[in-house]
Amino acid sequence: MKVAKRYDISVPQAIVWNYAAAVVLTYSLFRPEISIPQIRESPFSIYLLLGILLPSLFVILGLSVRYTGIVRTDLAQRLSLFIPLLTAFIIFKEQMSSLKILGILVGFLAIIFSIPWHKAPLGNKNTTLGWLYPLIVFVGMGIIDILFKQVASFQAIPYTSSLFIIFVLSFLLAVVGLILAIISGKTSFGFKNLICGIILGVFNFGNILFYLKAHRAIPENPSVVFSAMNIGVIIAGSVVGVFLFREKLSRLNIWGIGIAIVAIFLISA
Repeated sequence: MKVAKRYDISVPQAIVWNYAAAVVLTYSLFRPEISIPQIRESPFSIYLLLGILLPSLFVILGLSVRYTGIVRTDLAQRLSLFIPLLTAFIIFKEQMSSLKILGILVGFLAIIFSIPWHKAPLGNKNTTLGWLYPLIVFVGMGIIDILFKQVASFQAIPYTSSLFIIFVLSFLLAVVGLILAIISGKTSFGFKNLICGIILGVFNFGNILFYLKAHRAIPENPSVVFSAMNIGVIIAGSVVGVFLFREKLSRLNIWGIGIAIVAIFLISA
């Protein structure tokens, strides 16, 4: 997604091939058996909501960066951690310890420190879009985290089957979006879009698969999964940015990475 503009990659096409690759990988590796009775027992409304939200938020993220800048979009995406953490304690009844609370607070501090305030444009502050798109990103990302936790908690159907259904629904919606983009003349088929979409799909598949596995492995501590994934993204993203894209970190960003590592240890203690 970072190099899409540099190499003139069509995001709508990449999103379609991304979910096509995820569908193929899920079916090839797990051979999920899906029947009508099984679907009736499944939380299909959750599947459908995820199938709508996943590809839609790809588009909203792009619009948010375009109209409001990277800083606000990045901040909204990372602070969305606040929503699943609240549900971990209110809805999923997770026990709160003083170390865990301290870790969460330290984690939010790490998120604020990790934002590249020194170089990213803020975008247009004087339009409704200046707060609407980041707000959608904030709420949407938080809801997705909660929905995947609920999928992982559902025992009547294997989570690999759930994953397959979610990816198929996401693919179908992405195809509809691509058809509309082609009809409106905003894009045309390109082989590089296919290749980039497949690469994105491999990482997207792995990300969601292990996210579900983590929730299955420690179902009584969803805050650990929510926090470790979001804070881990800060660390991994910073390392990749420095070594692969030659980005420079400010002193505040470096402090943010260190604080993020401390936060993960505190939350997991």
